[in-house]
Amino acid sequence: MTTSSAPVSATVRARIPATVWVLGIVSLLMDISSEMVQTLLPYYLVSGLGASAVTVGFIEGMSVAIATTTKLFSGIIADWTRRRKMLAVVGYGLGAISKLAFPFATSLGWIVAAKAVDRIGKGIRGTPRDALIADVTPPEIRGAAFGLRKSLDTVGGFIGPLAAIGLMFALSENVLAIFWIAVIPAFLAVFILIAGVKEPDAPARPKAEKPFRLADFAELNTAVWIVIIAASLLTFARFSEAFLLLKSEEAGFRPAWIPITMVIMHAVYGLTAYPAGRLSDRIGRAEIIAASVAVLMASYLTLAFANSIPLFLFGILLWGLHMGLSQGLLAALIAETAPPHLKGTAFGVFNLMTGLAVLVGNVIAGSLWDLHGSFGAFLAGAALSFTALTVLIWVSRRKSAAA
Repeated sequence: MTTSSAPVSATVRARIPATVWVLGIVSLLMDISSEMVQTLLPYYLVSGLGASAVTVGFIEGMSVAIATTTKLFSGIIADWTRRRKMLAVVGYGLGAISKLAFPFATSLGWIVAAKAVDRIGKGIRGTPRDALIADVTPPEIRGAAFGLRKSLDTVGGFIGPLAAIGLMFALSENVLAIFWIAVIPAFLAVFILIAGVKEPDAPARPKAEKPFRLADFAELNTAVWIVIIAASLLTFARFSEAFLLLKSEEAGFRPAWIPITMVIMHAVYGLTAYPAGRLSDRIGRAEIIAASVAVLMASYLTLAFANSIPLFLFGILLWGLHMGLSQGLLAALIAETAPPHLKGTAFGVFNLMTGLAVLVGNVIAGSLWDLHGSFGAFLAGAALSFTALTVLIWVSRRKSAAA
């Protein structure tokens, strides 16, 4: 009896639901579209529309702030309505519609509007998409299901910039034509989502009462606020990758090769994120995050002095390593320090604070770039990273002393 049931059990464990595969393919296609646009947008803003670096910083910071704020409220709406697919379709649909605006982007107003709609869509779709995966996947393979979706998303992050490079050569660096081509995978993603995903039957249960209360802020403990402040400092210090793309041309890349910056960064990030997560389980998350900030500081210093392609690429390798070390660990620290009944509030404050920090940090970075060039912006980034590192070391020692 035991021997005959074992293979069946293994087969069940290995069977990831079709819905997860569909959502992974949807993520892959949308990421291809987004990366084709995003890797060329800073270059187009500066060289095509004459935008200043502070304008680039504002647009990038605003985009992140909108996405993080929208994500908070989309989670609440998803729990209230129990309509995961509907919200996911709205989110991906807005992302696809926003792509139609970029080929017409002959003014900064078009870009700002398109980015705002795109980030609202991103903020809306993330939470219900993940909830869909959780709804249709058995607990014993849920980790594999989320890993599969993230892996397909990462593949899209590679294909998009590589496609942009090939099209820049094929189309004589006609950026607007590439923006038109980027529309295709975006709408294909929405079509596949509508046709390939069914709203799961969820058991009827009462809606949560007061799922988000401002009064809960006062109940957050000191440890949570310290982590939130440290996270805000880090996101304030970590400028948008748009500035890396601007620096790539300054370092010597011709426009067609600018997207290779993101390919290299994503490669290093993808190779280091999982080992870093495993290591953090053994030696502590605060220690790994502190190490990642030290790497970020080294990346900034390298980029500040990068007047050649090899030195620039070394700075990008360090940046990717920083992302791999830090990604997800700040959220894990929030989960570990927040009281169980206030985790939603803690993550809400975390998203709002870090979103605001990104906006302010990128505007400051752009202002410094306009006034003092890339050297001044990256040097300031190194100084801000050092400040964040000091706070994180203090948090780590305080936690050790309390233990």
